[in-house]
Amino acid sequence: MAYRLGDLAERVGAVLRGDALCEVDHVGQLQSALPGAVSFLANSRYLKHLANTRASAVIISPELADKSPVNALVSDNPYLCYARTADLLHPRPEFEAGAHPSAVISEDAVIAEGVWIGPCAVIEAGSRIDQGVFIGPGCVVGAGSRIGRDCRLVANVTLCARAKIGERVLIHPGAVIGSDGFGLANDRGKWIKVPQLGSVTIGNDVEIGANTTVDCGTINDTCIADGVKLDNQIQIAHNVEIGENTAIAGCAGIAGSTKVGKNCTLAGGVGLAGHLDIGDNVHFSGQSLVTRSFTEPGHYSGNLPAVTTGEWRKTIARIRRMNDMMQRLRVLEKRVEAIDARHKPD
Repeated sequence: MAYRLGDLAERVGAVLRGDALCEVDHVGQLQSALPGAVSFLANSRYLKHLANTRASAVIISPELADKSPVNALVSDNPYLCYARTADLLHPRPEFEAGAHPSAVISEDAVIAEGVWIGPCAVIEAGSRIDQGVFIGPGCVVGAGSRIGRDCRLVANVTLCARAKIGERVLIHPGAVIGSDGFGLANDRGKWIKVPQLGSVTIGNDVEIGANTTVDCGTINDTCIADGVKLDNQIQIAHNVEIGENTAIAGCAGIAGSTKVGKNCTLAGGVGLAGHLDIGDNVHFSGQSLVTRSFTEPGHYSGNLPAVTTGEWRKTIARIRRMNDMMQRLRVLEKRVEAIDARHKPD
């Protein structure tokens, strides 16, 4: 879809420096964009590409706007402005309502107008699907599930029984919502499965990445609040609660019954142990291992940056000797105390 820069700037909340009548119809990378494209510069490490860009316009911060050799859409938050621009220039394709002949739909499923059900999808008994929902090929909507308006299940998404999905939720390929939680009781060395009787409740405007799994609750539901964004290959265990507008990057894992507050961020590979309370506005850096609750807002880290293998082996060797070193230190401290006691004036 094409826009004149003047109209585009108004729509995305930017200030235009340049030709308001110039038309653009797609976005492109700063270093490879051609005329007709809008690019953006949000990270100073790419500043070296600005002088030679062939884009028709660049979304840029006020501090760098004077360096732009082309039309500039000036914004205090160039990345956010880019997101809005890309959404306008590359809208989601429209789809026709109906169902592919290969779809299997239960007779007592309730399906509103304007829904598309793709090839080989399965809609089980008692499901309810609201208006404007897109269900892609190979998706399974389990018995008694509920999907709110304008959701999109891209492909091969599985909603297990009684899952409740809010409005405008985007679920990427391979995600599994409502699989059994990992509940096991030990009977003299033999593991006995604990029935997982709850389901999953997902709020509005949530995004769930490819191959991410959200387990059902043991008794009550696992709950994902409005505005949560989950990346690919994340594990959310049973009875977890995630607060509004929290974002979690790929390969993170949250163990059972942990509560994560609002507006938190978990970077890639973060691991949260079970039964923890994480407050609002708490942020963990990549690969952090979280084994206790953090209720105060702030930025937290708990990892060791990579070093050469030789250095790491030396560090491990020192750690293994630490207990012996502590015992020797205590002996030395006692000797020093004894010497000090002998030299104290009477």
